[in-house]
Amino acid sequence: MTQVKSGDTVRLHYTGTLSDGSEFDSSRERDPLEFEVGSGQIIPGLDKAIPGMTVGDTKKVEIPAVEAYGEPDPQARQDVPRAEIPDDIPLEVGLQLQVQTQTGQVMPVTVHEVSEETVTLDANHPLAGKDLTFDIELVSIA
Repeated sequence: MTQVKSGDTVRLHYTGTLSDGSEFDSSRERDPLEFEVGSGQIIPGLDKAIPGMTVGDTKKVEIPAVEAYGEPDPQARQDVPRAEIPDDIPLEVGLQLQVQTQTGQVMPVTVHEVSEETVTLDANHPLAGKDLTFDIELVSIA
């Protein structure tokens, strides 16, 4: 059987869980994830686990935060005056928003903290700092 190598385009199903066992994402109810192995299209720890697999193989992969979305970057948090946020936005910790940068790029942020004067927005990936586990199944090699 053909084994996956760097540069191959593969399709796989996955279920991702956190260390407490809660599921954060799964492809099981949709099309498999398709990507080129070794291209940086997916998190490094998962990308490294695919070479050597053959179609039909399943594997459980434990990925430390540094090989997933990295550690949270304190520089990615910013305090914004509360008056600059439209009144119709319900400011709750954990709320995900999109903001426009000075260059016009749209960036997802999460409300991290709310006070009378400021709102702290966090641009870190929601899974930054978390160890992840993936149950994967290789569906095909293109």
